[in-house]
Amino acid sequence: EVERSLRILDGAVALFCAVGGVEPQSETVWRQADKYNVPRIAFVNKMDRMGADFFEVVSQIKTKLGANPVPVQIPIGKEEKFRGMIDLIQMKAILFPEVDDSKGAKYDIVNIPAEYQESAMEYRMNLIESVSSFDDHILSKYLDNKYEEITPEELLQAIRKSTIEMKITPVMCGTAFRNKGVQQLLDYVCAFLPSPLDIEYVEGTHPDTEQPVRVKADPKGHLAALAFKITTDPFVGRLCYIRIYSGTLTNGMQVLNTRTGKKERISRIFQMHANKQNPREVIEAGDICAVVGIKEIRTGDTLCDAAHPIRFESIKFPDPVIGLAIEPKNQTDVDKLGMALSKLAEEDPTLKIKVDEETGQTVINGMGELHLEIIVDRLKREFKIECNQGRPQVAYKEAITRSYQHRELFKKQTGGRGKFADIIVVVEPADPGITGLQFIDKVKGGNIPKEYIPSVEKGFKEAMKNGVLAGYPMDSLKVTLLDGSYHEVDSDSLSFEIAAKQAFKEACRNAGPILLEPIMKLEVVTPEEYMGDVIGDLNKRRGMIEGMEMKANGRVIKAKVPLAEQFGYVTVLRTLTSGRATSTMEFSHYAPVPDALAKTILENVKGKKVEI
Repeated sequence: EVERSLRILDGAVALFCAVGGVEPQSETVWRQADKYNVPRIAFVNKMDRMGADFFEVVSQIKTKLGANPVPVQIPIGKEEKFRGMIDLIQMKAILFPEVDDSKGAKYDIVNIPAEYQESAMEYRMNLIESVSSFDDHILSKYLDNKYEEITPEELLQAIRKSTIEMKITPVMCGTAFRNKGVQQLLDYVCAFLPSPLDIEYVEGTHPDTEQPVRVKADPKGHLAALAFKITTDPFVGRLCYIRIYSGTLTNGMQVLNTRTGKKERISRIFQMHANKQNPREVIEAGDICAVVGIKEIRTGDTLCDAAHPIRFESIKFPDPVIGLAIEPKNQTDVDKLGMALSKLAEEDPTLKIKVDEETGQTVINGMGELHLEIIVDRLKREFKIECNQGRPQVAYKEAITRSYQHRELFKKQTGGRGKFADIIVVVEPADPGITGLQFIDKVKGGNIPKEYIPSVEKGFKEAMKNGVLAGYPMDSLKVTLLDGSYHEVDSDSLSFEIAAKQAFKEACRNAGPILLEPIMKLEVVTPEEYMGDVIGDLNKRRGMIEGMEMKANGRVIKAKVPLAEQFGYVTVLRTLTSGRATSTMEFSHYAPVPDALAKTILENVKGKKVEI
C-alpha cells in the first residue's frame, strides 16, 4: 500500500509520535519515500500525551533516518500543559483555548511569551542557518548579520525550495486528536510541498521503440496516466485508482493500456475522498482519481492516448516470504474460493496464489503471518468463505556456492527429424547485487548459430524457477556459454532450450547447492524486568541480537531472526511479558540455512502434503 502510493505522490507528510519517536515502521516508510524521491515535511503528533518530547523526536529523525530535520515550529508546553506552538517563520505564538469545540479552527496569534523568547530566537537562527546553505539571498544576509531583515516571505520561499530539492525536512508539532496544529500543518503543506507543476517532467519509454518519452503536467498535453491501485466496490464493481501525469481524462474516453496493447473505454470517473465517491466528468493532469469500466488492468499499468503511446516504469513489489495452504470448509465453495482469491490478488500485488502440482492444494503466499491472516479473514468477511488452514510454510530459495563446468548433449531420434543440441556451460554464483540470470555468451566461430543462443538463455531462465534441491526458486545465477555444436537438420530452438534445462539440473547439483531462508528484522520493546526472558527466547529461535537501546517505557531489543522460528511469536511474547511488550517485524534478507537444519527441511519437503 505504501510502496504504490509513494510511487505516484509529489509530496508527503511524515507522522511521528511525540512519545514513541522514530519507530521501525517509520524507518521503512522513510526509506521507501527516499527511493521514490518524495519531498516531505514532518509532523510530531500527540504532544499532549504523557512522555511527549518534541526535541528528542527531531534528534531521532536526524540520527535514525539520516535526514536534515529543521523545526519551523517549537511547542509551547507539553503533555497536559501543551497549549500551542511558536511559528519560527512569523515569530508569533499560536495559542489554543483550553476548552475548544471548534476542532482547532479557533486560536489566537499573539506575541511570543517572555519565557520562550530566548529558545524561539535560538531555533529561528538554526532555521535561517539551515536554509542559508541552499539559498544565496538568505546566505548573504546571514553572513552580513542582517538576519533580522530576512522577511517571512523570503524564508518561506527558501524553505519551499530546500524542501522540494530534499535538502531539508521542515518539522511541525501538534495533537491531531484535538486538531491542534492541524490547520497550520495544512497551510504548510501548501507552502512547502510541490504542486504537479513544480515537477519539470515525468519520463517513460515508447512501448515499441523503448526510446525515452517525457511528459509535462499539462492538461492540454497527450493523456498519460499510471494505475497504482485496484479495489472491488460492491456497488460500482472494479475501481482502478490512477494518477494523471499529462493530458485530460473524460467520461466515455477510450484509452490504451500499453501492457496489454488493448484499448479500453472509461465509463465513469470518481474523485475519491476517503471511501466517498464524488462523480466527475473531467480530470486533468496532476490529479488522482478512480475510474470504472476497464476490464483488464493490473497495478503498475500505463493508460495513455493510443496515438501517442508511453509506458511508465511499473511498480516493483517484494517477493512473498511465507505460504499457507488453505481449503474451503464447505467443498461447494471450491470454485467460489478461486474467484475470491483472484479478486484479492488483483487488489494486492504482494499476494501470490498457486496450486501445488503434486498435492493439488491451494497455497497463498504473502509478506508475513499477519498478511496471510488478513487474507483469510477477508475471505470470511467479504466473500463468506470459511477456510481450513495448514501450518505456515516458509518461502525458501536455493543458490549455488561454487563454479562448475558441464557439457550437455541432447540427442533424440524418433523416426523422421530428430532433436540435437550440444552445449558447454559454466554455472557459478551471480556477481554481487545482480538478481535473475546473468547470461554471458562466449561462443566463437559460429559453433552454435546466433539464433539458438536466446533459446539457451530462455532454458536457464525457466529452469531457475525450480531449483535442484527441493524445487525452490533460484534468485540469481551466472551462466557462461563457452562452446557447443549443432546438427544442420536436427537442431532447432526447442532442442537448445531443453539442453539448457537439463544442463541446469546437472551443473547445479555439482555446484554446491544450498538452501536459503528469509531472515526478519525484529524489534521488541519490553519493560526492563523481562529483558532476560525475551533475549533468552530469541536465542532459542536462532536470533542474532544486534543491539539494545533505552526508551522511556523500557528497553528496545533489535535482532535478526529466521522467519521459520517466528510463527506464533506474538503470543509467546505476550506470555513472557504478561502482555506488556510489543514487537514489529519486517523482511531483511535471505541467508543460508544451517546444514543440519537444511537436511531436516529437505526430508520434510519432498513429497509431503501439508496437513490441514
